Order: sequence, then C-alpha cells, then structure tokens
Amino acid sequence: VQLQASGGGLVQVGGSLSLSCVASGNTYSKNTLGWFRQAPGKEREFVAAIRWGGANPYYADSVKGRFTISRDNARNTVHLQMNSLKPEDTAVYHCAASRLGVILSQVRRAEAYDYWGQGTQVTVSS
Repeated sequence: VQLQASGGGLVQVGGSLSLSCVASGNTYSKNTLGWFRQAPGKEREFVAAIRWGGANPYYADSVKGRFTISRDNARNTVHLQMNSLKPEDTAVYHCAASRLGVILSQVRRAEAYDYWGQGTQVTVSS
C-alpha cells in the first residue's frame, strides 16, 4: 500500500488548508485512516483518525473543533480540512493507514498503523 499526501502549504493565522491522501495498492476498505504531524524538534503526534464506517472520528484535543477528517472509501482517500489555523499547527503532516481495523483504544497510537505517506508541510505564519 502506498499513500500519497497533498495539499500542504503556507497560510496565515486563522486561514484554512485541506489535505488529501490517496491510498493505492492492496487497500482494505475496513481499515482505519489517520493523520499525524511532526514539528521540528518534537515527536510525532496524533491529529485525527477515522475508522472504516466513517462515524465518530477521533481528534486530538488541540485540533478538536477546528479540523475535520473524512474518508471516501470508493476513492481510497482521506481528507483533513483544517480551519482556524494557528502557528502551533505548523508541522509535516503524515497520513497513515492500518492494514486492518484499529480498536478504539489504539487509534491515537502511531504503532497501530502499518502504512505511512511521505508527509506534506503545513506552515502557519503569524
């Protein structure tokens, strides 16, 4: 499975960006898809995840109410709509996919995902 992320860029504080990630290869529609981010000098952190049915997506507290994750199983795509961006959202954003479904208690853990995209840079200027 290969993941290709796109949509990053430079935006001012309060602006919006939309990230997309397309999965190709031997994908499984009942997997869990997620977004993680890593800022310079910091560890990778969970941003959002969505299980195969699309209901009840999960968000990090820092992005809840500002970011929206969605998926299109027919197109093997996951999106991350980011609104009201803040300087602390600046990071490289990586999409991730599990080979099978991820149980609820594990969706925020990077170790639960089997495949990773190359990352796309998001920079929020103040």
